Amino acid sequence: MNNNEGLIKDADIKRISEEGTKIYNQIKTKYEPRDNGKFLAIEIDSKDVYPGDKSAEAVVLAKKEHPDKIFYIVRIGFDTAEMMVRSFINTGR
Repeated sequence: MNNNEGLIKDADIKRISEEGTKIYNQIKTKYEPRDNGKFLAIEIDSKDVYPGDKSAEAVVLAKKEHPDKIFYIVRIGFDTAEMMVRSFINTGR
């Protein structure tokens, strides 16, 4: 099993989803409506936020700072959150 598979297997998806939603609700006025359609990767323990035009771009930025974490991904300005529970493999790490 590679590192990415281990991260996913050990992830507490419910906690990531709940905490990510809370964090986004607290900060969304900083991004909406100006950045609607873009993405944020949120690292729930540090509450660090990484924006990107695409979800993969946001994850790549987040992985540079938190290589061993799983992120909550949200599309700015949309009611439905996209939850990404896999690590982006092509990060150069």
